[in-house]
Amino acid sequence: MEKTSKTISLSDAAARIREGGVVAFPTETVYGLGANALDAAAVAKIFELKGRPRTSPLIVHVSSIEMAKKYAAEWPPVADDLASRYWPGPLTVVVKKSPAIPDIVTAGLGTVGLRMPAHELALQLIELAGVPIAAPSANRFTHLSPTTARHVEQEFGDAVEILDGGPCQVGIESTVVSVTSGELELLRPGMISIDATETAAPSEGSHPSPGMHPRHYSPRTRLLLVETPRALPDRRGAYVWWKKAGLTTCSRRMPRDPAAYAARLYDVLHQLDQENWPWIAIESPPATPEWSAILDRLRRASS
Repeated sequence: MEKTSKTISLSDAAARIREGGVVAFPTETVYGLGANALDAAAVAKIFELKGRPRTSPLIVHVSSIEMAKKYAAEWPPVADDLASRYWPGPLTVVVKKSPAIPDIVTAGLGTVGLRMPAHELALQLIELAGVPIAAPSANRFTHLSPTTARHVEQEFGDAVEILDGGPCQVGIESTVVSVTSGELELLRPGMISIDATETAAPSEGSHPSPGMHPRHYSPRTRLLLVETPRALPDRRGAYVWWKKAGLTTCSRRMPRDPAAYAARLYDVLHQLDQENWPWIAIESPPATPEWSAILDRLRRASS
């Protein structure tokens, strides 16, 4: 594991959560910026640290299906089926919320996204803290998501304490599906592919899911999404490719397998962003279902 200046122990992280503080912690997807989901004042600190608008809801992380049911006003059979099949794992299920969940967590909506992460340290943190943990990704709003403790430290410096669980294995954010209408609605694609009706992102007002802002997941460096190397502006930047190389000063080849690609994506972009290239270009992945979550992130990052 990486050692950063703000790394703390599991017991200290749980104590911070119980005391109304904010802690960065690992999941299998990305590092989260977590606080007690039942404490509105604690959750407000997340929004302040990130510069996140209050119209973007937070995902509530739980350690069991039983815990999820406790914070859902309704838990339909389809939610039970999804949780039984995919939890712990990178799937967030949106249901009608219990009054115990403050409105700040859900952007004032009557629904809440619940997830049981597939990371032992995250589950231990929730259990030891004794409360569900509300957490978006541990980065400034619209910036690149972190997949290591070092990424969190680079983003927040001394402002955030970090529970270091090593590199994230999935590498991009969870699939988000809503079950409130009686049928499955896909709100955000992820590496778990769900057969669901796709819903369009709202243009204004509260979003039903995190990750629906038009610009998101972006490095500070200008990011270009290109179909071929012929679309590169010149040779002075960094080119990230999976199929066809280009003549550039810096070249990074990515895996052809979507799961391996997703696991590396944010780390590669963090590295290149630190190197101060005039631009970063990424060869567009295929527009196929298994690549849909990656393509969603890249389109938003380059918007």
